[in-house]
Amino acid sequence: MKSTTSLRHGRIELALHQVTDDEGPALLMLHGLGESTSAAVPEGLLGWPGPVWGLDFTGHGESTVPVGGGYTAEILLADADHALRHLGSATVVGRGLGSWIAMLLAGAHPEAVRGAVLTDGPGLIGGGVQPGSPFVIEPPAGVDEGIAPDPFALVELARDVRPPDYAARFVRFVVEGSPLNEPIVISSVSRPEWIEAVAAEPGVGEMALDDALRLFADE
Repeated sequence: MKSTTSLRHGRIELALHQVTDDEGPALLMLHGLGESTSAAVPEGLLGWPGPVWGLDFTGHGESTVPVGGGYTAEILLADADHALRHLGSATVVGRGLGSWIAMLLAGAHPEAVRGAVLTDGPGLIGGGVQPGSPFVIEPPAGVDEGIAPDPFALVELARDVRPPDYAARFVRFVVEGSPLNEPIVISSVSRPEWIEAVAAEPGVGEMALDDALRLFADE
């Protein structure tokens, strides 16, 4: 890890790691559920011709673990928004849960996200397309509070609802506002309903991760 920047988000300190310091366009990694930013560039990203950054979501890695849970995808989207504003613009590669957040981030800031790649990983499926029965979450016995990954995050975000029509709406925002021909690329093997809905939209490509990175690096 080259360096870590602390970004203040309300009461949360977000850890934004610079993994490489190469010159060129930035790439932002968004990790999967229960994971954190790796200290080295993952093998699939080694060919990226610029600095590689990784954000630790709230409750993960070196970012703050809040008290009492209350995690939603929109909270993580706000985390990613803070990181993107710091970088100015970036190509975003999401893994698992990070793929869902990458898609939302691209829809929220199509002018600043220079392509989003959705890949397999923990939390990709989420909690399906319909809300489940409400229940009270208690941290597992013997787990120390304040230690990442937060057990509340693991439970709450694993149940996060992923409506296909909601995903499709964000893709349309991306396509309408992005200067790229295919601003979203699917590189995942797993195909939950929300991924299928994204794939069905115009302006979405399907290719291997290294091909997607070459595409976005050249645009």
